[in-house]
Amino acid sequence: MSAQPVNPNLPPDHVTVFIDGVELAAPKGSMIIHAADKAGIPIPRFCYHDKLSIAANCRMCLVDTEVGGRSAPKPSPACATPVMDGLKVFTRNEKALKAQRNVMEFLLINHPLDCPICDQGGECELQDLSLGYGRSVSRFVERKRVIADEDMGPLVATEMTRCIQCTRCVRFTAEVAGTYELGGMQRGENLQIGTYDGKPLTTELSGNVIDVCPVGALTNKVFRFRARPWELIARESLGFHDALGSNLFLHLRRGDVMRAVPRDNEAVNECWLSDRDRYSHQGLYADDRAFRPLLRVASNGDDGDWREATWEEALAKAAQILRDNAADNLGVLVHPATSNEEGALLARLAEGLGTGNLDHRIGQRDLSDGAVAEAFAMPVAEIEQADTIVIVGSNLRHEIPLLHQRVRKAFLRGAKVHVVGPVDFEFTFDIASRALVAPSGIADALGAGELAEAVGGTGRIVVIVGAVAENGPHAAGIRRAAADFAAAHGASLCRIPQGANALGLARHGVLPAARDAATMLADPRSAYVLYGIEPGLDFADQAAAGGALGAAQVVAFSHFACQSTRRVADVILPIATLFENDATLTNLDGRDQRAFAAGKLPGDARQGWKVLRALAAELGLPGFEFTDLGGLRAGLVARTPSVPRAGAAPATDGGEGLELAVSQAIYRADGLVRRAQALQAHPLTVGPRVTLHPDDARAAGLATGAMAKVTNGAGTATLQVHLSQSVAAGCVWVESGYGATAALGAGRVRVEAA
Repeated sequence: MSAQPVNPNLPPDHVTVFIDGVELAAPKGSMIIHAADKAGIPIPRFCYHDKLSIAANCRMCLVDTEVGGRSAPKPSPACATPVMDGLKVFTRNEKALKAQRNVMEFLLINHPLDCPICDQGGECELQDLSLGYGRSVSRFVERKRVIADEDMGPLVATEMTRCIQCTRCVRFTAEVAGTYELGGMQRGENLQIGTYDGKPLTTELSGNVIDVCPVGALTNKVFRFRARPWELIARESLGFHDALGSNLFLHLRRGDVMRAVPRDNEAVNECWLSDRDRYSHQGLYADDRAFRPLLRVASNGDDGDWREATWEEALAKAAQILRDNAADNLGVLVHPATSNEEGALLARLAEGLGTGNLDHRIGQRDLSDGAVAEAFAMPVAEIEQADTIVIVGSNLRHEIPLLHQRVRKAFLRGAKVHVVGPVDFEFTFDIASRALVAPSGIADALGAGELAEAVGGTGRIVVIVGAVAENGPHAAGIRRAAADFAAAHGASLCRIPQGANALGLARHGVLPAARDAATMLADPRSAYVLYGIEPGLDFADQAAAGGALGAAQVVAFSHFACQSTRRVADVILPIATLFENDATLTNLDGRDQRAFAAGKLPGDARQGWKVLRALAAELGLPGFEFTDLGGLRAGLVARTPSVPRAGAAPATDGGEGLELAVSQAIYRADGLVRRAQALQAHPLTVGPRVTLHPDDARAAGLATGAMAKVTNGAGTATLQVHLSQSVAAGCVWVESGYGATAALGAGRVRVEAA
């Protein structure tokens, strides 16, 4: 073979290969299958996946190769054979086809003939390839082997007799999720894939094993037996349970959302989807979904008496409340996952009614610095290229699972990860240094010399500030310290927006000109508009919210007619969730992304922008003259958010007791997720509890499993005790999103035996 390159005009890091007679340029070190895929030349495969390491164990991609006029003695796996200059590859000659057909015959020896009842039927890679490479009649008459199934939890259904041992699921949990929960047991014809210990999958990304499985061994337990793929219609939508805005398809059958699957977007979620985004659609069909407008008749009992009303009646009542309580008497509170279109109309509504009391930052306690959501200084797709990452006050794995996965990719490349916060949360990568401090000490820890020395000042440095820091009573000081730290080290500051569309709402004016969310609840108004909020669980200070809303007139635009909404509202107007809406959200990169209406609206519910337009017409307000969504969007103008500073930060350090550290429970983040039954049965939904350092528990006379009363100025919660060295001494950790923990506001707490 000549040392001269076949094509001397190629870059030095490329070689020339010929696949089925087509001349191609391929990077050195890449595999045959990479070059073929880039050229659109099909090669069958099962174990290969472009996001996973190469296993080369299914052998379905065998091809014939020739170098220097000499043919290889046996077929080569295209996924594991590197290209070389002058290499000739034949994917469809007799030798290659015979090898591929023989592999298919072996794969089908033990595969059951249950395609008619298999959920993968119609979108099964084995079905597709067996049509082209399989025999019509099997030569094997022996009994097929049977593998006992195991329960992998409420999300993933198993039929392991169908497994062809491609190990995609094993590699996913090891390499992408980082939990190493699946593996191969036994050898040879007895090889089987499982968890070994028989426990459910605990990764927050477990649903992705369904997508990577090429057969029907791992399927969607929630979707199981509900529809066939050819019955489904796909609609583009977005995940709206965190600020990443994962791209997804919703699959519908007769207007009902059957399942969600990932939509590829390398800049956002790659080809993955968190379980929270994949299964939250279950909540669309909860028993307390708001179907029709409701009017309060009387206040008998906590929930009052209600009657169904026409839209005309409900809008007239809502308009009357807003007219009677306009200007400074009115507060408008908006859920931070509300779309840009709805947010812009709410800002117009507030302006038309003469009130500056408008805010979406309902989950944040300390807004004394006038902080609003900001786009990441480093795009999320580039974080995996960082050299040093500092995570400040964030349970990142639960807060934004696929951002956590990007950090893991950076770690696997060699990045150092440092953590500052009150709890040593679980990560799927090693931590280079930890500063385990109470919430009041986070700002000081960022300014300490130890962290500065550990981080250094070279390479690409990222500082990620999360919800524990942003939503706590010391948030303003932490934000200031994080900005100073980033400036001193030349780092990119990435503050996670607190809400799926917090950044978009800030840009479209859903911010106060007068009172912010905390202030308008501490200094109650005579009336409120609640938009998309579940008032019993969504506020940072539930005690203040309950008192203010309970004494006021309330117009609730709501997805659910839940108990807490009925308790405070006078009018309930049923609106669409994002899965039923045409809407735009702005993700943490500042990227505007569009979702399309998918599921049919329940009962008389309407898309939110239509209800706002109708209400404005009832009130005779200007700025609502559009007739369709296109007209509405034509009038949208994003702007740089400007918000006045709030009053002094809440006083939290005085008095005795332990500091309270609060993080959001992963599957209790919003109303839709809370109603997804499968997610509530997941092992990561641990329920309400209080976690203490063993020394603090010993001082209080508490042990694991005991019941404790946790009390502060806001209220009292009775919670089960959990002990862990991962909690900083001097503080307690609780998860929000549960009714049992909602009573606790900011400030120090006393913990004693119940």
